[in-house]
Amino acid sequence: MTATRTPGVPVIEDGQLVSTNPVSGAEVGRFPVAGPAEVAAAVDRARAAATWWAGLGFAQRRHRLLRWRADIARRLPELAELVHRETGKPVAEAIVESGGGIDHIAWAARNARRVLHSRRVPSSLLQIEYSSRLEYLPYGVVGVIGPWNYPVLTPVGSIGYALAAGNAVVFKPSEYTPAVGNWLAARFAEAVPEQPVFQVVFGTGDTGAALTRSGVDKVAFTGSTRTGKKIMAACAETLTPVLLECGGKDAMIVDADADPDAAAAAATWGGLTNAGQTCVGIERVYVADKVYDAFLARLVERAGRLRVGDGDEADIGPITMPAQLDAIRRHIDDALTRGGRAVLGGPDAVAAPYAHPTILVDVPEDAAAVQEETFGPTLTVARVRDAEEGVRLANASRYGLGGAVFSRTRGVALARQLRTGMTAVNSAISFAGQPSLPFGGVGDSGFGRIHGADGLREFSRPKAITKRRLPSPLPSLSFDRSPRQVRLITRAIQLIHRGR
Repeated sequence: MTATRTPGVPVIEDGQLVSTNPVSGAEVGRFPVAGPAEVAAAVDRARAAATWWAGLGFAQRRHRLLRWRADIARRLPELAELVHRETGKPVAEAIVESGGGIDHIAWAARNARRVLHSRRVPSSLLQIEYSSRLEYLPYGVVGVIGPWNYPVLTPVGSIGYALAAGNAVVFKPSEYTPAVGNWLAARFAEAVPEQPVFQVVFGTGDTGAALTRSGVDKVAFTGSTRTGKKIMAACAETLTPVLLECGGKDAMIVDADADPDAAAAAATWGGLTNAGQTCVGIERVYVADKVYDAFLARLVERAGRLRVGDGDEADIGPITMPAQLDAIRRHIDDALTRGGRAVLGGPDAVAAPYAHPTILVDVPEDAAAVQEETFGPTLTVARVRDAEEGVRLANASRYGLGGAVFSRTRGVALARQLRTGMTAVNSAISFAGQPSLPFGGVGDSGFGRIHGADGLREFSRPKAITKRRLPSPLPSLSFDRSPRQVRLITRAIQLIHRGR
């Protein structure tokens, strides 16, 4: 007899992970839970497949990856509907997310040769008799642990680049979105039926822990900072390299010369898209005094007309992970208790499975709503003297993932001052959809990069090769050196590095 389920909360029944819709509780799918033995077997299969995949070379991998990309694009409505059923996010949001993932697969496939090809590099004048070559080789098997909030875009940002670099992948999707992970792997198997180059293992945190200890050659993780630290500790036991894309508490700076309506539109999107369940979503806004009132009025008006629900007309869907509702409620209550005001929403905004937009002002900087990642549709808005004060407050966070700046004249200069891995100028979150740009953070937001050329190199190990091409005019790398040759070597060093 099946126990009563909480909508959206994954359960394990008869060795299977059961995924349900966060609104209706309707079952989305059942998937076999992988224990340590099953994970190890998947990695063993991947090890053999990796040799074949790497041996194909860039051109053949590109052909197969673009075939995978095309199939996902052709079946985009099907994928978007599945994302909607499993996460609750509106179909339109799922389409935008999936489109970004498709774009990243295409970019990685098309640019892998250019970024990672074997190349000659200049040799030192002191060792001119040697030629030098740099190569980028795949690690072998990469373990990817993905999140539930963007179950297509985020894991594909690791999977697509790891595959393009010549690695095999074992993917552990979030227990909240196993159906999406299974769908992506099934489409890849149709495009590349020869070998199990891309496999999925299902389960909860225990399965992810097993993957980190399974002998994979690198782990790429996206999720909370707390879990990221646990994964890093586990990987340290075997010196397995790890890429961590963790939480954020992104800020927007609105300069005195900014267009308040454009800034409010971007803050609405950046803070409330996907019900605020976005690691690079805007959670804090620092607004120069001159435009504060105009900005706040426009922000409240825009956020207030967003529709919350599960139908086709909804702008904001449910909170995918029900436990997150407690954190959202706690942050709102703490802000109000400590003197903050809700100019939109408030304590009653949280009504499971939804959290309605909430705009908070006059919130102390040491409040939970300012210091901790909320991961919900809330924004704290603070009046500051000028943009410089906003930058100082924004940088006071232990996180450093993304951010945004609105300014007519100083946008890029202010963006450079933010202690983040990414910053959007006169927009929000736009960097995530640019395949040529690296994605990642600093501080408690993690380290390493996905996307772009840096993302391809992240899943490759550099290999340095030198080859003798001439006899040594000055045998510096030898014991067969005469005193005269040592004097000549000394003179050569001084001539080369004498300065100007």
